[in-house]
Amino acid sequence: MKFLLDTQLLLWSAGEQKKLSRAARAMISDPENAPTFSAASVWEVAIKRSLGRADFRVDPAILRRGLLDNGYGEIPVTGEHAAVVSLLPPIHKDPVDRILVAQSIVEGIPLLTADPVVARYGGLVRVP
Repeated sequence: MKFLLDTQLLLWSAGEQKKLSRAARAMISDPENAPTFSAASVWEVAIKRSLGRADFRVDPAILRRGLLDNGYGEIPVTGEHAAVVSLLPPIHKDPVDRILVAQSIVEGIPLLTADPVVARYGGLVRVP
């Protein structure tokens, strides 16, 4: 199964797997599955790292390369994704989370998140 990881789960999967739920670890490590990440998550890491956020110390270029080297797929942000953001209810204000939800909808793949507010979008959005 192909699925999209939100930025927090992505960071945990890349460096702090102990923070992942047992279900998330199982999904990510299952060779039958195809975890993916969004270019928007790399952008978020770059922004928050440049702002000095302690929880975003990873170099975004190294993160991206490591994810690709470990078999993760990358989803670019397209105009179609951006347009779908305008159709989302105002559950969450964070623009990166909103684009991830839109990508999940457009691509027809589940978005896995650790954020219960993002999970309120329902549908393909899940907390593993």
